[in-house]
Amino acid sequence: MDPDSKLESLAERLGADFYGVADLGPVLGTVVEQGGNVVAGYHRAVSVGIKMVGEIVDMLPRREEPSVAARYMHHCYDVINYKLDNMTSRLATELRSAGHAALPVPASKRYDDELIRAIFSNKMAARLAGLGWIGRSCLLVTPEVGPRVRWAAVLTDAPLEATGAPEPERCGDCEECVSICPVGAFTGRAFTEGEPREARFDARACERYLTGLRSCDARGVCGLCVYVCPHGRTAAPDAD
Repeated sequence: MDPDSKLESLAERLGADFYGVADLGPVLGTVVEQGGNVVAGYHRAVSVGIKMVGEIVDMLPRREEPSVAARYMHHCYDVINYKLDNMTSRLATELRSAGHAALPVPASKRYDDELIRAIFSNKMAARLAGLGWIGRSCLLVTPEVGPRVRWAAVLTDAPLEATGAPEPERCGDCEECVSICPVGAFTGRAFTEGEPREARFDARACERYLTGLRSCDARGVCGLCVYVCPHGRTAAPDAD
């Protein structure tokens, strides 16, 4: 089995629903600007994703109920992030055993509180690997389940074959994620390569809202932009 297939098979055995390889060459400037010299030596990103539990996401219009919030935080966040971090650690070990450098990127770990971002964009890796497009919610939207996926990545210098080009944007005129946001954090602008995130998304407004929720209840969640996207929704929108 060739190295590319071996790595993909390992990811599938570890529970990945999505797998792809991104060529970081065209966006190296952006990668280094965000992560500095720590990420400068890697030209590939192995992107892996795990689907959220759709039935739980469909409950999010009732997220103020403690049982709904607790289920969402546990099954759609904590459990999946744990699985992803274990997966990328195993994939990195496999790459290193073959003589390559490999740096696992956590599924959800902020390194810059001022700019509210991680050392590397897992969504960017998934997009460049051909697994989806960036929607008006600034989430990675997949053709299969919309934005109902959590992502992680492994940066590597291994000569892996890139799996594809970014998916064409399929949001059209839809702005359901823009309309449903409780704090109007999305401007409604479509994603444009190289444009600052701030042109499309006010991350601080989103964070202030979540902080306010959690000051009342440690399990306070939102996730409405994940819930409402037609590309992932399997149930009719909640009338409430």
